[in-house]
Amino acid sequence: MAAEQESGSQTEYIQHHLDHLQWHIGDSKFMIINVDSVFFLLLICILFVSFFLYVSRRATAGVPGKLQCALEMVVTGIDGLVRETFHGQSKLIAPLAVTIFCLVFLMNFMDMVPVDLLPSIWHSAGPAMGFKDNLRVVPTADLNTTLGMSFGVFLLIHYFGISHKGISLFTKEIFTAPFHATGPVGMVLLAPANLLLRLIEEMVRPISLSLRLFGNMYAGELIFILIAVMTLGSSLTALSTYAMMPVQFIAGFVWTAFHVLVITLQAFIFMMLTVVYLSMAAEKH
Repeated sequence: MAAEQESGSQTEYIQHHLDHLQWHIGDSKFMIINVDSVFFLLLICILFVSFFLYVSRRATAGVPGKLQCALEMVVTGIDGLVRETFHGQSKLIAPLAVTIFCLVFLMNFMDMVPVDLLPSIWHSAGPAMGFKDNLRVVPTADLNTTLGMSFGVFLLIHYFGISHKGISLFTKEIFTAPFHATGPVGMVLLAPANLLLRLIEEMVRPISLSLRLFGNMYAGELIFILIAVMTLGSSLTALSTYAMMPVQFIAGFVWTAFHVLVITLQAFIFMMLTVVYLSMAAEKH
């Protein structure tokens, strides 16, 4: 019976940490906003813009400070990658790449916050203000966030394609690439296959972008929760508690060190794939 109660409490603990603070618009089950994801996303955007403005206004041409030096390393490194990847002419690509990398990294970095810190604060403040006792702090662990970002990239791909090629050439390539044909008859015969492949390609890009980032961050968040469950409800007088505490500490330390690489890599992959997709959209076949 005690084992069943402990298992039930662990399940409730995990489920509670995976539930969003939601706002239901009317009675519709489809018009739901994950308020916590939107809040932390906007908060990170404000902090990102404020920090860059603060450093840029204090930037000097002489010996840079530590913050200026760190930002210059990030900006120049990403700018070099963009120059090697994007072969078109655009003043938007490098700032866009810097913005994507920094925002995705900061959203991912919220997974480094102790899993019970902010939810425990909200446990007292939320219900007192009339809200439910649910809070998730990693925006990229929400599929709605990653899908929204990938949809923005999807729109940018078409914007770059039309702006670099013109509407006529952009439309023509939909029916003439990747299979090229000489003569009007061949173009007409291959047009359905080209259109089908183009539709599949356009659908795969945003889906793969969003699911890759969401899957990695959701799994990372879940592992932190499972590590926290190791000593959930344990008594300080129980021998199992003292046996599990070192295991929990080592597991948490190892996973945190590894997860720092994961959140950085996922931000880099999202940024680089965006630049590659935009470069492919700007190139003429």
